[in-house]
Amino acid sequence: MKLPVYIVDAFTDKLFGGNSAAVCPLEHWLDDQLMQSLAAENKLSETVFFVKNDGHYDIRWFTPATEVKLCGHATLASAHIMFTELGYTDDKIEFNSLSGLLKVVRNADGKIQLDFPANRPEKTNEIPDGLFESLGIKNAPVYKSFDYMVVLPTQADVEKLNPDFKTLGEVKARGVIVTARGNEADFISRCFYPQCGIDEDSVTGSAHTITAPYWAGQLGKDKLKAIQVSKRRGFLDCELVGDRVLMSGEAVTYLRGECYV
Repeated sequence: MKLPVYIVDAFTDKLFGGNSAAVCPLEHWLDDQLMQSLAAENKLSETVFFVKNDGHYDIRWFTPATEVKLCGHATLASAHIMFTELGYTDDKIEFNSLSGLLKVVRNADGKIQLDFPANRPEKTNEIPDGLFESLGIKNAPVYKSFDYMVVLPTQADVEKLNPDFKTLGEVKARGVIVTARGNEADFISRCFYPQCGIDEDSVTGSAHTITAPYWAGQLGKDKLKAIQVSKRRGFLDCELVGDRVLMSGEAVTYLRGECYV
């Protein structure tokens, strides 16, 4: 059996930037283990699969190690492929996921906007063992959602981190976000997911459902510019609207091909 596969760099306007995702449109669902094996073979932070279902699409995301409930950059990559490769002519897409209904819109400026649920973090004094040690810091405010979020004083503090991923991988959470006020944007971040088989994720849309509500409260505004300061860098326009986070970005197709299973 041959399956179409595309590789897309998301949250960037140029190749070799942003975060890469493998996009696999399907006519019907494959066996879960096969999808997990394909994700492991692709060795990208996410492989995304979607199937048309009446007026919307069902979508699932897999890291090389596990299925996840929410992924922003691979959703943006899927929409990009639908708009540019699959003849989808509407400017709106609805994806049904393990995190509920996700709406995607193609804006007039060409950017793709994701409508995701906001996940407001709560400050915690219950610091998991190894968190600070694995990041190489002594102390910092810590917040909890489905990821831990650590807030540092400056962008430079975030950029110079060199985590011990073995120790960080033992922290019981999906992963760890480290964030600060930005020099060229309202806020910046780096995201670490050794628990999911990804030491550092290049750009993480789902993490911005946590960071955007936090920084909206800190900065007193609902529209924010964000940069994920990984080596590849990613750029997001974020807006907090009630209990939703709107994230906009661009994407570039790197590869079009087929896989044989």
